[in-house]
Amino acid sequence: MTEKQIIEGCQAGDPSARRELYERYGSKMLGVCLRYVRDRETAHDLLHDGFITIYTKIGDYRGEGAFEGWMRRIFVNISLGYLRRQRPMLGAEAAAESRTLSDDGISALERLSAEELLGMFGQLAEGYRVILNLYAVEGYSHKEIGELLHISENTSRSQYSRARGRLQELLLRQRERERASLDGAAHEPE
Repeated sequence: MTEKQIIEGCQAGDPSARRELYERYGSKMLGVCLRYVRDRETAHDLLHDGFITIYTKIGDYRGEGAFEGWMRRIFVNISLGYLRRQRPMLGAEAAAESRTLSDDGISALERLSAEELLGMFGQLAEGYRVILNLYAVEGYSHKEIGELLHISENTSRSQYSRARGRLQELLLRQRERERASLDGAAHEPE
């Protein structure tokens, strides 16, 4: 089925089109949910809720922009809604962990691969993780993030900066462990 056929089938309530939509996009959208919540079971619940929303609102999709982008926004909003209900003070824990950025750490962070970066997301405080996802991964502006999270644009910017600082610390620790591991392996007797 083409994407257009899937969309039209879902709009008509066709179960095979819904199944095809889920099979085609389920793992990607689960990845979106997992970037916002650490718990796999909760992410699966959000995935379920997101697809129900898509099935009921697919008539709202006007064909403007990428369909996957439209879906992604739904999953981001479902995840943010869940986080708001669980922790109304979303940025409070992140603010408590604020760090100062060093120039050495920033250059190390810039060399970080996307895979390493995503692996470290789970180690961030929730407020940092959410803003980093929204800005760096989803492409929202700080103004849009502020509106979504009911915070100021400047708070979004500072939380993003702090999230980068925390990521640089995690990266430097990882690099130190790798060096120590290599040094230890080089000194082991054969």
